[in-house]
Amino acid sequence: MIISRTPFRISFAGGGSDLKEYYSKYGGAVLSVTIDKYVYLSMHPYFNDQKIFLKYSHNELVDKVEEIEHRIIRQVFTNLNISGVDFNSSADIPSGTGLGSSSAFTSGLINLSHTYLGKFISREAIAKAACDVEIGQLGEPIGKQDQYACAIGGLNFIEFKQDEQVVVNKIHINVSKQKELEGNLLMFYLGNTRSASAILSEQRQNIITDEKKNNNLHKMVKLAFDLQKDLQTNNIDTFGEILHTGWLYKKEMASQISNPQIDYYYETARAAGAEGGKLLGAGGGGFLLFYVQKEKQAAVRTALAELSELPFRFDFSGSTIVFADQR
Repeated sequence: MIISRTPFRISFAGGGSDLKEYYSKYGGAVLSVTIDKYVYLSMHPYFNDQKIFLKYSHNELVDKVEEIEHRIIRQVFTNLNISGVDFNSSADIPSGTGLGSSSAFTSGLINLSHTYLGKFISREAIAKAACDVEIGQLGEPIGKQDQYACAIGGLNFIEFKQDEQVVVNKIHINVSKQKELEGNLLMFYLGNTRSASAILSEQRQNIITDEKKNNNLHKMVKLAFDLQKDLQTNNIDTFGEILHTGWLYKKEMASQISNPQIDYYYETARAAGAEGGKLLGAGGGGFLLFYVQKEKQAAVRTALAELSELPFRFDFSGSTIVFADQR
């Protein structure tokens, strides 16, 4: 029995610049952190080694890998020649909520499968392989930030070079400032999930055809660099303002990123004392994140009382094998 645990991520700045249409021309950069909410995957030999039993949001019992309906599982099992297994998936948070769940799943599955085969794989190699599966082999219209964030874990400034190189820069911040930053972040669930594909497909097209939206992404990347510089000097005073400015730019990147409901909750939180915030993920639903000083948090929670708050802490472990019994 092998069990992997892979964290979800929160992206603070630069999102969208990890799309190939942008970084291949200009280079991109994002700043993100992983949190203590996870996808757990387990695998052990199935009693009938001629079949594959999969349990995720659906159950599948198949004879051959090519019969698997779940595209990511089918691709990873094909790549690594996995068969005759009983596979299980569970997660702390639903998919489609803007926390990088798909890439966390893919990264965790690659880690799990290599360990099942008795092979070591580094976290950087997990991230690279996850990008290859999701973007290269399955053709998903997504970027590279989630795979690297979830696989490697922690508070990172991630650069996407024009030559396809990805550079992960760990941000080292004073422990007390890190705790203060962590404590000033509030996250609320909007109560709906969405598919990122349509929004990201529109955003990719806009990057190709719309100069104004390209200029917005230039500004969003600069915000990521600015935030990196501030955090590395233990300055969190600009955090809320940078989140707010980035959200205003992001809203203009595609038509479905925001909607009247999202705008209402965002402005309500700002009026109650949030310095800034953003919708996590591609857009359209999921979680709203806010930066709020301690003395204003009660007012913000009251203003957003109809939403569910999700308490969280930062995670620094990345994709990890938490149990391995290979007897």
